[in-house]
Amino acid sequence: MKIRRGFTLIEVLIVVMVISIVAALAIPNILRSKLTANESAAQTTLKTIAVACENYATANNGLYPASETQLLEAEPPYLNGSYDGQTIQGYKYAFNLTNASYLVIASPASCGANGSKTYTIVTGGILTGADCGA
Repeated sequence: MKIRRGFTLIEVLIVVMVISIVAALAIPNILRSKLTANESAAQTTLKTIAVACENYATANNGLYPASETQLLEAEPPYLNGSYDGQTIQGYKYAFNLTNASYLVIASPASCGANGSKTYTIVTGGILTGADCGA
C-alpha cells in the first residue's frame, strides 16, 4: 500500500480561512496607523513652518515673510524645503503669508484615505484641526 503525503482540501481551506481572519483583523489597524502617522506628520510640519515664520519675524523687526521664498532663500534658510502647494505624506499644504501674519493649511489629499482632519496654524503658532468634511 502506498502512503500519500500532502495536505487534504479541508486542511488547505482551514489555513486559508485562518489567514483571511488574521488579515481582516490586521489590515484596518494598519490603515488606521497610517492615517494617524499622516496626521501627526502634518501637525509637526505646520509647527515647523510656524517656528520658521516666527524666527523670521524676530530677525526682521517683527515682519513676517510675505512668501515661502523668503524662508527658503534666507542665509541660513528657515526652511529646508518647499511646502506651499506640495503634497507630502498625504497632506497638501497651502500658505497665506503677509508681512503682518501667516496662515498655513494642511488638508488631506483625499479625505478619509490620507487623513480625517484639516489642520491650520496661524500667527503665534496656534494650531487647530477640524474634520476634513467640515
